[in-house]
Amino acid sequence: MNHRKIIHVDMDAFYASVEQRDNPALQGRPVVVGGDPRERSVVAAASYEARRFGVHSAMPMKTALRLCPEAVRVSPDFDKYRRVSGEIHALFHEYTDLVEPVAFDEAYLDVTYNKQGIPFGHRTARMLKAEIRRNLHLSASAGVAPNKFLAKIASDLHKPDGLVVVMPDQVQDFLRPLPVEKIPGVGQVTRQHLLELNVNTIGELADLDLLNLIRRFGKRGAYLWELAQGRDESPVDPSWEPQQLSQETTFAVDVYDREEMGFALKVLAEELSGRLRRRLLRGRSVTLKVRYPDFQTITRSQTQSAYLDQAEAILERAMELLERTEAEERGVRLLGVGVSGFEEETVVQLDLFAEENDKP
Repeated sequence: MNHRKIIHVDMDAFYASVEQRDNPALQGRPVVVGGDPRERSVVAAASYEARRFGVHSAMPMKTALRLCPEAVRVSPDFDKYRRVSGEIHALFHEYTDLVEPVAFDEAYLDVTYNKQGIPFGHRTARMLKAEIRRNLHLSASAGVAPNKFLAKIASDLHKPDGLVVVMPDQVQDFLRPLPVEKIPGVGQVTRQHLLELNVNTIGELADLDLLNLIRRFGKRGAYLWELAQGRDESPVDPSWEPQQLSQETTFAVDVYDREEMGFALKVLAEELSGRLRRRLLRGRSVTLKVRYPDFQTITRSQTQSAYLDQAEAILERAMELLERTEAEERGVRLLGVGVSGFEEETVVQLDLFAEENDKP
């Protein structure tokens, strides 16, 4: 009776699905949403038909069209996506006001005590999915679990149109076989450190000695261990907003060419701009993160009076900050760009670069 019922709803290929819905000629065809490939743009979204060819979001558009020559490219219409997102969130609020938006196409819902009086989280999720399909002609995947961490993992397992339910007594059976990178925030760096400890699955992480993990990873080690046990007490917070947003990339080979660095920053700026605009955020401060081949990591920041959310302006500031580093002389293995100082900054502090700052 005391377990929370949390739903994580994630729309399936949202931008591409909206375009296919609104244009019958696109239905069943590979669709990529993004800018002109001649301008070194990136894929904002790819339909499932396009994903079969290896196309995915954040991929350079030129690469996507090479992998899938028959793909139809559609320029993004963020105003339309914002309107559809509002309709989706209106449906959420018919069930609960404890809705934490993550993006246009993603949200957490706490339906423990919901407006419909439905006793089961999985039944609520099925009804939500059915309403989204019936009213908006779109599909969504959902995860239902006792906490946000588990619900997030569950929603991603059976996309598209999936529904995965994790009951309280199933948590360990659900988590233990999953690869450790299923934990949000475990990327290349953390994954490599865990491999050195012979950790491949979440169960193997859960079996590690907590004190050893803390000695190796600091507070982050305790956090990862708690998640591996299936524990997450963070509430669904309707007022939650990030204080900063960022994008970063780690290169397979150290980069010394300034033009290649500039291209990488352009891609990051476009991705970051899209995220800012989706969340209706504009910021005054741009931060550049550089990691040299010897793993020394530095940041450079610039604050101005005007608020920005456009890729061109973000890229311009990032390139200026790059000049204040030794990137060309020493090379780089990682670049990151962040924007902060939002117009209404009544929000909590986040560690923008948590994944890459976890090196012990």
